[in-house]
Formats: sequence, C-alpha cells, structure tokens
Amino acid sequence: MRILLDTHTLYWFIEGDPRLSVTALTTISEPNNEVLLSPSSYWEIAIKVGMGKWWLNRPYQDFIDVALNQYRILVLPILPTHTARLIGLPFHHKDPFDRLLVAQAMTEQVPIVSADMQLDAYRVTRIW
Repeated sequence: MRILLDTHTLYWFIEGDPRLSVTALTTISEPNNEVLLSPSSYWEIAIKVGMGKWWLNRPYQDFIDVALNQYRILVLPILPTHTARLIGLPFHHKDPFDRLLVAQAMTEQVPIVSADMQLDAYRVTRIW
C-alpha cells in the first residue's frame, strides 16, 4: 500500500514522539508499504524549526537524511496535477501545507497518515 505522511506524522515518527499512534507507527513500519513524503512537509518542518516552534534531536539535514535513507521514505514530487487539484478544493482546512497534502492524496489516490481530524472533511482516507 502507498501512504502519504502528514508533516507532524513524519516529525513524530523520526523524533520518536509518543503522540504517534500505534496504528500510524505500524503502518509506516510495514516493510511492504511505500511511504511517501511531500516536499511541502520538509519545507514546513524547516519553517517551524527556524521559527523555534519545533525542535529536532539532530541537525535538520540529518533529520531529513534519516527519513529518506534510513527509513526509505520516498519523496512524492509536487506536480502540476497536484496543484491543479487545489482549484476548487473546499476550504475545510485553511493551512496551505495541509491543503496541498490533501490535493496530492486525492490525485494519487493514497491515504494520509495523520492525527488531523479536519482532513476527514475531504474525500481522502485518513489512517490514525
């Protein structure tokens, strides 16, 4: 199964945060699953770390390296078909990063691993 990680999900997974649900951890760790990461997520993490809103247990580049190499999380490029999906997408969620993740999940027809219940207003499957 292909799955797309929400930003906080990646952050909690790599940092070992206990807020990550058992279902999310199991789904991400399943070796047969293709775990996807949007560039919007590592962009959002860089912004939050730069603002002092989030802290990492390692340098940012090492954090990303662990995600992509140690855990073999794949980058899902942001494509024009993803951004086109934003046109007409209802504003159930105002956060532009989350809206892009929803558009990517809808276009790619993959579930999002996320604790954010606001995503349920969209026609995407949310795993938590």
